[in-house]
Amino acid sequence: MNTDVAQRLHTVLGSLPEGVRLVAVSKYHPAERIFEAYNEGQRLFGESHEQELRHKVEALPRDIEWHFIGHLQTNKVKYIAPYIAMIEAVDSLRLLREIEKQAARCDRTIRVLLELHIAEEATKYGLSLDDCRALLDGGEWREMTHVQICGLMMMASNTDDKLRIAREFDLAARFFDEVKARHFAGNDNFCERSWGMSHDYRIAVDHGSTLVRVGTGIFGER
Repeated sequence: MNTDVAQRLHTVLGSLPEGVRLVAVSKYHPAERIFEAYNEGQRLFGESHEQELRHKVEALPRDIEWHFIGHLQTNKVKYIAPYIAMIEAVDSLRLLREIEKQAARCDRTIRVLLELHIAEEATKYGLSLDDCRALLDGGEWREMTHVQICGLMMMASNTDDKLRIAREFDLAARFFDEVKARHFAGNDNFCERSWGMSHDYRIAVDHGSTLVRVGTGIFGER
């Protein structure tokens, strides 16, 4: 047993208020390290590479809730559709359509989050706020019976400027409220706000996050 993993996991869990769940980001870490966290009670893990995830799904307990948290190519959806619990980074209507198609083939309903591009960094994926509004206003998603939009996801800028990070999380939180009121009023399934990573999750929690994605803070450097 790697006591460092256990200690760091419980440190993170102990810092989260009620209603905030931890996605333990296990990408690039071997199944043995994930099992260490599993033995401490962690059941929700995040991965971002289809082939790596497939091997881990086969090697690890069946009651793990797997979230796909990275940029997802449409041609990879069919491989994860049979088992993925949530796809956190839906950044286009085209991807949403493919998830609907593959989920239908598996006779499943897949939960998804719409990814926002708020950070002032061109390298990050996601929908602009206007593009997200257009996707939802278009209404095609309402006809999808095998996809369930459960909230929003974003990444703040990679910076030491805590005020800037806080502003970006605050913008995401206010946009969530806008979308909830306009399209999901009364829909309890639309409830997830996935923002915050190892270096900024404490700020994210102060700005409405319900899912924080922490990898390095638990498993160490890759």
